[in-house]
Amino acid sequence: MSPASLHLLQVQSAKPSLSSSCNSQASPLRRLESCSSMAELKQLHSQIIRLGLSADNHAMGRLLKFCAISHSGDFSYALQVFDTLPSPDAFIYNTILRGHLHAHLPGNCLLFYSQMLQESPVTPNSFTFPPLIRACRCLHKGVEEGTQVHAHVLKFGFGDDAFSQNSLIHMYVNFQSLEEARRVFDSMPSPDVVSWTTLIAGYSLCGFVDEAFQLFELMPERNSVSWNAMIASYVQANRFHEAFALFRRMREENVALDKYLAASMLNACTGIGALDQGKWIHQYIENSGIELDSKLVTTIIDMYCKCGCLDKAFQVFNDWPHKGISSWNCMIGGLAIHGKGEAAIELFEEMQRRMVAPDNITFVNLLSACAHSGLVEEGRHYFRCMTQVHGIEPRGEHFGCMVDLLGRAGMLEAARELIDGMPISPDAGVLGALLGACKIHGNLKLGEEIGEQVIKLDPNNSGRYVLLANLYANAGRWDDVAKVRKLMNDRGVKKAPGFSMIELEGAVNEFIAGGRSHPQSKEIYAKVDEMLERIRCIGYVPDTDGVLHDVEEEERENPLYYHSEKLAIAFGLLKTKPGETIRISKNLRVCKDCHNASKLISKVFDREIVVRDRNRFHHFKMGECSCKDYW
Repeated sequence: MSPASLHLLQVQSAKPSLSSSCNSQASPLRRLESCSSMAELKQLHSQIIRLGLSADNHAMGRLLKFCAISHSGDFSYALQVFDTLPSPDAFIYNTILRGHLHAHLPGNCLLFYSQMLQESPVTPNSFTFPPLIRACRCLHKGVEEGTQVHAHVLKFGFGDDAFSQNSLIHMYVNFQSLEEARRVFDSMPSPDVVSWTTLIAGYSLCGFVDEAFQLFELMPERNSVSWNAMIASYVQANRFHEAFALFRRMREENVALDKYLAASMLNACTGIGALDQGKWIHQYIENSGIELDSKLVTTIIDMYCKCGCLDKAFQVFNDWPHKGISSWNCMIGGLAIHGKGEAAIELFEEMQRRMVAPDNITFVNLLSACAHSGLVEEGRHYFRCMTQVHGIEPRGEHFGCMVDLLGRAGMLEAARELIDGMPISPDAGVLGALLGACKIHGNLKLGEEIGEQVIKLDPNNSGRYVLLANLYANAGRWDDVAKVRKLMNDRGVKKAPGFSMIELEGAVNEFIAGGRSHPQSKEIYAKVDEMLERIRCIGYVPDTDGVLHDVEEEERENPLYYHSEKLAIAFGLLKTKPGETIRISKNLRVCKDCHNASKLISKVFDREIVVRDRNRFHHFKMGECSCKDYW
């Protein structure tokens, strides 16, 4: 602080009253504990100067703590005050180090530490290194600086300090340097639950889920954070069954759910369409008093949307008074995947009336809703509004939605013109949307051209080969079909095996085409035969179009009769009561034959059948589908 600034404070301190909120009889040091603004702090600072404590590290340390790391502080003022101190101690240096982090200045934090070593006699202590390590973690490429700080941790004798060691593990994990993180962990005489959990999260982050589980099993002590780290790693890897198994084990050990565990398990329910489990977790949250925040509420809404229960999703959405942009986006996206384009538009307009500013995700969901419902003019309108009204530049996802919208509607030339006019190079997602439209409308010439481009951009995605092969198959170009298959084999591209899941009585049952591993497979296959016989009586004819050469979706059949969703529907009919809704999740797109069969089954058996496939929801009821065959 300049002499002029200090003089000003001394003049201010001569005034008879500090503020109406300060008790004049109380010590200024004591009042620092309840200080709430910089204006009040500056008045207290003037009293400290008048009392002759301006060089007292105890007094100034408390003042600097408020300036440097409180939300109401002023870090530049803290630095000015620091410059006036004749002999700052370790506490003050550490406070300024933390202040740099609080001000989002990690690089300056490291420079300040270097200054401390060069210009002062102060020796770092155990509180010095955690903020330094965190500063390295915040730098984009701070691993080199991190290893230097690590060396200083050892040099100054803090190799056994758990706080510093845990910070180092976290830093190395952040930079995906697992060997270094494991080396620090193994050097610790008694790693605590934080050490174990951080390393488990690191292995999960790098995709080593099995190694993470091995560590988890070795843990001498676990808390809810440890359980969540492991469950979350399974969820992120789409290993939902293992997440549920671990969750059951956790409950058996009487570990209470917190909001983080609840969110992870809700995501697992979302992943496999486990509505009953999701409802139970939601009920647990309400009954146990777990604190709701916008993120958790959005996760609940997302679960209900993606488990096929829109009414409940809307109820949660409407009941939440603090709707942020993520909640609006989630609900609009939920309407989109259920094919309710008009409702999605209506909700968007309500969002506008509430003065909630949309973001790029809002428009991805809104344009997707228009695409799934064939709302071409509405989609074009909102695509223009995104840029002209809201100033959001379209990204690849937005162009992909528009190409999908135009392509599904048969406007292939318009979709092609949109791609040609893009200010950015079209990615595989954008071109893949046009390729899919070419498949739907049988445009071999354009599809062949786009298919070759997409495969070059995304050579490991089996779906790209599938669409091109099906185009050739529908045109009777069998030699070209064989070439696509050979190209897949030569590149080692594997097709995704199709499976369907149905949750009943708290258990998730999984079926693959023609699979007989289920303990009730005999009864299930008998039910399938009954289903097919009954729908034949009202006109069912197997649709084999494109099945012969479909190299990604489920294998052909007689195989056709035993596709996974037919097995799941049969199991649902066996295990549920008349009139109950049957809910199924499928990892691939529903084939045309299963779609037709499901409509007829819903009519013959008087059931609503809800199927979530890779792209959207299909609600089959009384012989009709919610998609109106626009999918």
